Amino acid sequence: MEINKIVLRKMNLELISPFQTSFGVQTDRDFMIVELHGDNHIGYGECVASAQPLYSEETVGTVELMLEEILIPALLNKENIQHPDELNELFKPFRRNNMAKAALEGAYWDLFAKENNIPLHEALGGTKSQIEVGISIGIQESLEDLLKIVEGFVNEGYKRIKLKIKPGNDLDILEGVRKRFPNIEMMADANSAYTLDDIELFKKMDTLNLMMIEQPLAHDDIIDHAKLQPEIKSSICLDESIHSLEDAKKAIELGSCKIINIKIGRVGGLTEAKRIHDFCESKGIPVWCGGMLESGIGRAHNIAITSLPNFTLPGDTAASSRYWHEDIISPEVTVDNGIIPLPSTPGIGYEPNIALMEKYTTGIKEIVPRKVLS
Repeated sequence: MEINKIVLRKMNLELISPFQTSFGVQTDRDFMIVELHGDNHIGYGECVASAQPLYSEETVGTVELMLEEILIPALLNKENIQHPDELNELFKPFRRNNMAKAALEGAYWDLFAKENNIPLHEALGGTKSQIEVGISIGIQESLEDLLKIVEGFVNEGYKRIKLKIKPGNDLDILEGVRKRFPNIEMMADANSAYTLDDIELFKKMDTLNLMMIEQPLAHDDIIDHAKLQPEIKSSICLDESIHSLEDAKKAIELGSCKIINIKIGRVGGLTEAKRIHDFCESKGIPVWCGGMLESGIGRAHNIAITSLPNFTLPGDTAASSRYWHEDIISPEVTVDNGIIPLPSTPGIGYEPNIALMEKYTTGIKEIVPRKVLS
């Protein structure tokens, strides 16, 4: 595919309400959109790195540098790329920086699907016509506040309720929600806030019929998780620990988890996400798609990857109105009784709203490939 121009668009969106995790409280989101301009279409990718290196070592600033100096030159210097899967190998020599890789690769996948006049989920090999989704709820000021929020999302039909926890705000909260809602699918997300010293706490959580406990121990660990999993009945789900297919293989071999959360940005792109999905499917390990407070563009990529068959657990891709006063796509992502239909139009299936993108743009750079004159 001919790439005529690449646009790096830094943006900021304000959250409808603060989102609190064990990392801290987030009220808005700085992020980057990558645009690949071809002859007939524009491919869009979203970088899920934040302004500060809290979830991962990457930030919007480091991503911009990596894209400009390393990844975009590598892409533009590579001739005869036939398929987006080739970008995974092209970027492999450059260590980590997975969110930067995923943003550029995601834009290429979107452009590829549009050029071939097929939806992105079809280009990825998806098999579903719709996906089930859950909701992620941040830490609240009180149990009463949390119960009201949970009730609202249960009434909306979300298929799974994820509750963020941290030391001092965990067991009582989970017990309170379970008592009020005895039959809902519920899970806890610790965002790596605990240690093996907390085994007794996790054993108490076993009584609450949790779907899973997500990333209870250190962000870079698979050894201690392998010690914890046999000690508790609840399934451990790994998130921050899994950055590649090799990480997934090792974690499964060690018995560190029974479920894996796949985030496109964390693992370096759609191609690596597919590879992890396929391996987990072969080992009987269910997967689901995690969220990173994406705008509609990143949300659309999440919807597409969730169409693969082993995404058997509801993911975090909630409606746009859950987070944003106005999203940057048209139509916005909507959820009906916990279901999102797969779009049928080419590419990501949602049209970027250019006026809103311009409204929320905080910086922009254009890169035009050098043309060799004959």
